[in-house]
Amino acid sequence: MQWKGRRGSNNIEDRRAQGGGIRRGGAAGVGGLGLVAVFVIALVLGVDPSQLLNQVGLDAGQNSGRAGEPLTAQDQEAGEFVSVVLADTEVIWADLFRSQLNKTYQPATLVLFKGGTQSPCGGASEATGPFYCPADRKVYLDTSFFVTLEKQLGAKGDFAAAYVVAHEVGHHVQNELGILGRANTLRSQLSATDSNQVSVLIELQADCLSGVWAHEAATTLGTVERGDFDEALNAARQIGDDTLQKNAGQRPMPHTFTHGSSAQRAQWFNTGLRSGRIAECLKLTDQVL
Repeated sequence: MQWKGRRGSNNIEDRRAQGGGIRRGGAAGVGGLGLVAVFVIALVLGVDPSQLLNQVGLDAGQNSGRAGEPLTAQDQEAGEFVSVVLADTEVIWADLFRSQLNKTYQPATLVLFKGGTQSPCGGASEATGPFYCPADRKVYLDTSFFVTLEKQLGAKGDFAAAYVVAHEVGHHVQNELGILGRANTLRSQLSATDSNQVSVLIELQADCLSGVWAHEAATTLGTVERGDFDEALNAARQIGDDTLQKNAGQRPMPHTFTHGSSAQRAQWFNTGLRSGRIAECLKLTDQVL
């Protein structure tokens, strides 16, 4: 992926630096949702709506870990990378909202933290992994997760890391379109198993939307290099519920899935990638929501 030397986003809230970081840009908070259980969110990209959509008013948690330590050169580069990817999502989604939906896109803010921070959706830490909090319309990311993604989950490459960001921004797109709110209403009426099935649809749709972003990054921005799509597809497969359960020494139990199988995640990323159409992704929830 061609990202070095390119324009970054102004919607970065950097809490990593000594003294709490510098706020740049931002967005008004809307809605009220909660965090997924630590075990799931630590291993899987995105937030489990079964808790994200129902735990309004969770305690924000405590700052912890390495917050306030000086930033390393690796930290600086990771922050610059995320900022460029976020800027690309802003350009792409603004254009797609206008051309495909006749709507105006309001970008998310991305919070960079180191070790731990607070959010209206609960405590964010190195263990929780990246997530989107609809309560304040912000993505939370400790960039050390990129190391986990590569070393522990087997998803290498900068485009795999870009997929992480694009997936979380995909949840913001869902929030902008009112999908998360409708899911919240529906899930409160369902059994745990049926609620999980709605959760899977929400996560697969975010994968599909990240594929739409990747399509546009290639066709309109020209920043995609040979092998990038394979990196993203591999990442999607590595964080499927069945693969994560197998790697944890468990027998895959589909009724417990909240994000979808490896095959499903790769399939829906590929659907967005090949079509470049938001409407293809919305088909996942049209019949349910």
